Amino acid sequence: MRITFHFNLGFVCALAVAGCTGKTQKRLPFIGERATEERVVDGKTVVDTIYHQIPDFSFLNQDSAVITNKTFDHKIYVANFFFTHCPSICPTMQRNLLQIYEKYRGNEHVAFLSHSIDFKFDSPSVLKAYATKLGVNDERWQFVTGSKKDIYGIADKYLVYTKEDTSAPGGYDHQGYLVLIDQNKRIRGAYDGTNDEQVRQLYSDLEILLQEK
Repeated sequence: MRITFHFNLGFVCALAVAGCTGKTQKRLPFIGERATEERVVDGKTVVDTIYHQIPDFSFLNQDSAVITNKTFDHKIYVANFFFTHCPSICPTMQRNLLQIYEKYRGNEHVAFLSHSIDFKFDSPSVLKAYATKLGVNDERWQFVTGSKKDIYGIADKYLVYTKEDTSAPGGYDHQGYLVLIDQNKRIRGAYDGTNDEQVRQLYSDLEILLQEK
């Protein structure tokens, strides 16, 4: 078996052919690194594509409970990075994400995951107060904290820039992306959470992802 790695600078697989109808069905791209794996089946070489996936993780949520990647098994979820006292992009980003959360209220297939990058201040109790004030009252939206190493490490896997920076507003510099993850932990889209047009695109793409077989 041979695995070859490639870096996907753009998007892969925008369209797929629907099996029995003969029609094309729009599909979202896969974002991030990918690899090709060669294997022999019945004497023939078959090449599979392995797409970038979010790795295993473990964090504490707003209820001081351990949340892992398994919490999101078989779910589509939207992930982002913020901190509770952020004076710049976070309030707009979280309000826009709240609208999506409310639209899918009662849909067990859609979840949300907000990682705090302020590992010093944003304890579970602080996150709980923040979630309550925002209007989150069920387990579909998790707010999590962890060590600097773990939080910033997982941000890299979501392809989101985060940095502790005393010169930045609130002491942290980060991107405001809302990252769309499919049921297999693969990145299928990233949207500026402060941009209304991109947030509308997230609504549309989430519907497309829900319809994927």
